[in-house]
Amino acid sequence: MPIEFAYVLIVLLVITSVMLTMLILLHKGKGGGMSSMFGGGVSTSLAGSSVAEKNLDRYTVLAGIVWFACIVGLGLWLKVAMNTGV
Repeated sequence: MPIEFAYVLIVLLVITSVMLTMLILLHKGKGGGMSSMFGGGVSTSLAGSSVAEKNLDRYTVLAGIVWFACIVGLGLWLKVAMNTGV
């Protein structure tokens, strides 16, 4: 396998890592955790989950799946590269 494949996966991994960090920080605190220690658990939502929250959840899961696939792909590439002596 060419080394360019590993470079593409590494770049994708860095991009999804940054995206995943930002998406997780955008989530609203649900209370009972670290967010409630700093006053995040004071307000309550009357309408439940909004469309924006559901979309944010979907984007976070999608970024997590891509991130995981990059980790697995790099691991498999490294295994093949070590066996072939690349």
